[in-house]
Amino acid sequence: MNTIFRKSMLSVAGLAFAGGVFAGPIAAHANPAVDTKPVAAAVHTAAPKPQGAQSHIDLNDEQTANAKAIIAATKKAGLPERAAVISIATSLQESKLENLGHLGDANDHDSLGLFQQRPSSGWGTPEQITNPEYSTTAFLKGLKQVDGWQDMPLTDAAQTVQVSAYPDAYAQWEQQATDLVAHRWNS
Repeated sequence: MNTIFRKSMLSVAGLAFAGGVFAGPIAAHANPAVDTKPVAAAVHTAAPKPQGAQSHIDLNDEQTANAKAIIAATKKAGLPERAAVISIATSLQESKLENLGHLGDANDHDSLGLFQQRPSSGWGTPEQITNPEYSTTAFLKGLKQVDGWQDMPLTDAAQTVQVSAYPDAYAQWEQQATDLVAHRWNS
C-alpha cells in the first residue's frame, strides 16, 4: 500500500472516529427502561447543544402541571428560559417530574419532591420541598450561585446544585426539557 493512500485512509478513519465521539456518547447512567426516541430541537439559544443519548417520557397531567409550575417559578424569579430547561431536566432525572413524598424503604435517605431535595440537607421542611414553587425556587437559588451556569453544559450546572451520585445523568433529559420550555414559556 503506498504512503499517500495509507495516510488518506488513516485520515478518513480518524474523522469517522472523532465524529462518533463528538456525536454523543451514551450517558453512563442512562435508565435503560426509558424510551430513547429522538426529539426535534425547539429552542434556539446560545446554550450548549444537548450531549449524549437523549431520553424521553410521555407526561401525564400531573407531570405536565409540574413542568408548568417549574416554568412559572422560573419566570417569577426573573430568570431566563435556560434556567427552566436546567430545572426541568433536573426534575426529569430526579423524579420524572413527579412530586414524590416519602417512599419508605425505596427513599434515597429523606429525599422528597420534584428535585429529591432533603430536609436534612437544609433544602426546607418536607411540606416546603413537596411544594413545586418552593422546591423550584430553592433549586434556582442554588443555580444562581453557580458561576457561569448559563453557558456550561446542563449536566454540570445541575450537578453543581444537586451533588448527585450520577453527575452525568441529567444530560439525557436536556432535549425533552428544552422542548417543554419552548412549548410553554410564552403561554
